[in-house]
Amino acid sequence: MPSLESLLLPAVLFFALGFIARVIKSDLRFPPDLAKVLSIYLLMAIGLHGGYELAKSDMVTALTSIVWALVLGFVLPVIGYLCLVATRKVNPLDAAAISAHYGSVSAGTFLTAIAYLDNIGVTYETYPLIMLAVMESPAIVVGLLLAAKARRSQALSNATSTGVAPSAPDDAASENGFGSLLRDAFTNGSVVILIGSMIIGAISTPSGMSKLFPFIDDIFMGVLCLFLFEMGMVAARRIGDFKKVGLVLAVFGVVMPLVGGVVGAFIGHSMLGFSVGGATLVAVLAASASYIAVPPAMRLAVPEANPSYYLTLSLGITFPFNVLIGIPLYHSLVKMMAA
Repeated sequence: MPSLESLLLPAVLFFALGFIARVIKSDLRFPPDLAKVLSIYLLMAIGLHGGYELAKSDMVTALTSIVWALVLGFVLPVIGYLCLVATRKVNPLDAAAISAHYGSVSAGTFLTAIAYLDNIGVTYETYPLIMLAVMESPAIVVGLLLAAKARRSQALSNATSTGVAPSAPDDAASENGFGSLLRDAFTNGSVVILIGSMIIGAISTPSGMSKLFPFIDDIFMGVLCLFLFEMGMVAARRIGDFKKVGLVLAVFGVVMPLVGGVVGAFIGHSMLGFSVGGATLVAVLAASASYIAVPPAMRLAVPEANPSYYLTLSLGITFPFNVLIGIPLYHSLVKMMAA
């Protein structure tokens, strides 16, 4: 269970303040694009710090971390998709779009987990930073493949019911469209800045990096508080869509991160051999749901899916659950595994 200490973390309290400000209909608003600027800074800061630490780390462990990040990125969306389809309450295209969010990652949740561990004095490896950069795109790819499968099954079903043979797809157009979507997935802005910053941090001289530490360390927590404050207001807006989501999806928004958290904790502790702190971060990565990179990708690639479903789930339910309850819960689970 979450401790009082975790709930009194300044970053979490600012998230709650933003949520309350929206609920009481305060006229407080963030300037346009400020949240995007804060996101860019946070991604750049963790990328630079992760790259600097990566340059001093064991490359075998780093590569192993990347492999397991890919496994999580490809497997978790499939688990989510199968669970949603099994309920018979969600159509396959909505299930494909939603599941892609739960195979990807939430940088905000990850940053909050780092703040939580720092606050309670728990050390952690930097390899989860590499996993954060890797896990964004595979889930988008899986979501696209699941959506394509759903469309094909729907076309066959319609053809069977009407007795009309389905028309053959334009392979060239299909390949070009899919290739464009793949390119967009792997060149997404958050992925580019995170990986790019990590490379810069890895190849920069120690003396050059030392001059950046005040920028990427000293003001980091303050910027994180601002970011989560804005995210609290956004989450409160999405809570209004709760009735549209329905009870089944709301339960999924809590159960799926718990499933991912258990899988991630096992991989972090047993397969990667990380410390309690490092394994907790892997669990958080597996438990989080994307609300930045995946929504625009799914909106473009799967226009048939209902955006209110996946936005409400990822941002209005799963994100607050992980920030307020999930992170300390995953930490406690890893400690039990390590005992």
